[in-house]
Amino acid sequence: MTDTSDLLLDIRDLVIEGRSGGTWQPIVKGIDLSLKRGEILGLIGESGAGKSTLGLAAMGYTKSGCRIAGGSIKLAGEELVGAPAETLRHLRGKRVAYVAQSAAAAFNPAYRLIRQYSEAPVRHGVMSRQEAERDAVQLYREMQLPNPEEIGFRYPHQVSGGQLQRAMTAMAMACRPDLIIFDEPTTALDVTTQIEVLAAIRKVVREHHTAAIYITHDLAVVAQMADRIKVLLKGDEIEEAETRQMLAHPREDYTKSLWAVREFRRAPRTPDDTGKPILTLQDVDASYGTLQVLDGINLSVDRGQTMAVVGESGSGKSTLARVIMGLLPPDKGSVSLDGKTLSPLNRHRDKGVQRRVQMIHQMADTALNPKHRIREVLGRPLEFFLGMKGAAKEARIRELLTMIELDPDTFIDRLPSELSGGQKQRVCIARALAAEPDFVICDEVTSALDQIVAEGILRLLDRLQREMGLTYLFITHDLATVRSIADWVVVMQKGQIVEQGAKDQVFQPPHHPYTELLLSSVPEMDPDWLDGVLNDRRAAG
Repeated sequence: MTDTSDLLLDIRDLVIEGRSGGTWQPIVKGIDLSLKRGEILGLIGESGAGKSTLGLAAMGYTKSGCRIAGGSIKLAGEELVGAPAETLRHLRGKRVAYVAQSAAAAFNPAYRLIRQYSEAPVRHGVMSRQEAERDAVQLYREMQLPNPEEIGFRYPHQVSGGQLQRAMTAMAMACRPDLIIFDEPTTALDVTTQIEVLAAIRKVVREHHTAAIYITHDLAVVAQMADRIKVLLKGDEIEEAETRQMLAHPREDYTKSLWAVREFRRAPRTPDDTGKPILTLQDVDASYGTLQVLDGINLSVDRGQTMAVVGESGSGKSTLARVIMGLLPPDKGSVSLDGKTLSPLNRHRDKGVQRRVQMIHQMADTALNPKHRIREVLGRPLEFFLGMKGAAKEARIRELLTMIELDPDTFIDRLPSELSGGQKQRVCIARALAAEPDFVICDEVTSALDQIVAEGILRLLDRLQREMGLTYLFITHDLATVRSIADWVVVMQKGQIVEQGAKDQVFQPPHHPYTELLLSSVPEMDPDWLDGVLNDRRAAG
């Protein structure tokens, strides 16, 4: 029997439905959830499991197109299901707060951080604006943000992703809520930044005795954060247990399958017989205004292989991709395709060169036009690059959908909003392949996906590479992905290549100190791992 003496959140037999094709379908199916004050519950499961829907329900909130169809949600004994809108407005931000996956999308770009921090405590009458601004500095300091007295006066675009995520956590703490919902708060962060954010979140939650629901698809991350773990699948609860027990002895086959994902290792590729690289960068520098971002980059990519480029945020990985694509001209140096120097700007390259070099973007949500159906998304490059029209174009669209393992009859006339995250990424892959390229840049294409979906995307990319003879430049901060797919690894730091070599060579000691830092920052499925890393780094100074 549950001890209710310190019970904060009590959800019973909760049913949430979503509208699909004019009918209501259950997406959370009679789930129970209890949370004590100061306790952290981890919610894990693949895309579509209902994690975010359940987390938002703890605020008495459902997204557009969803409704609470049954059950009870009590916060400190107060029923939220059916509560007046004014009651819920008073609750949200003051007693329950939410930290979104993408801090960059959640902040208002027009206002300074400290103004956005102050909004909730001022509106809820917790503090005056002057008190809130003083409090912001204190919480920025607790979140280990640099220059806590000054950073609040920056705009969101003037701080790094990791700093913005910590500023968002501080903002959620402004009213000292009883409960915070963290919705995948470190998904898009590199491993070194993720450690800082995880440590800061855990510290502030523990010190303020705040309860939390931590939603994630990363099992190693949840191992560091949660006291208990609840596993969800398609709106149903699979199992729940204390973290150490769950990690050591998962009961259900589905949970065991989560533990076993990302074991995919593709067979190594051998360079083609010519021995000539398909793409070469020679002495490339690049900058944004006066800020130099790339410094003396030299690399060659062998045809038919996968080169992984790794490094933390700000290392220059995405800028490297922009230079190759002709979206940012280099200040000096050259980019060559099959030995022929490319024009610095894509608009000055002929259509044949544009066709041969394609890119799959990190965020499928923003890379797809929300008003275009999949037929239009895939049809446009077929027309532009290959001149296809009519029945030939229609047939090729269907072939592309089949190649990416999506049924043409089901998906060809859907909008992006009608697809899952993994399905959207597959469509982005198909759009790149529609041009029949030789060289494809994959920019963090699995970073926003759960581990099961990500593994499926990696297997798909591997199959397409074998079937079509593609060459990949794979930009990622996920070293597990590198182990899965790379032939050659390039390690970047502050715009320079600090180490490169065959995958087995780079992953075997002795490492460059920066490579060692990256490798030591990859979370492990051990609840004591984060404390151990932090202690080691404090001891090292």
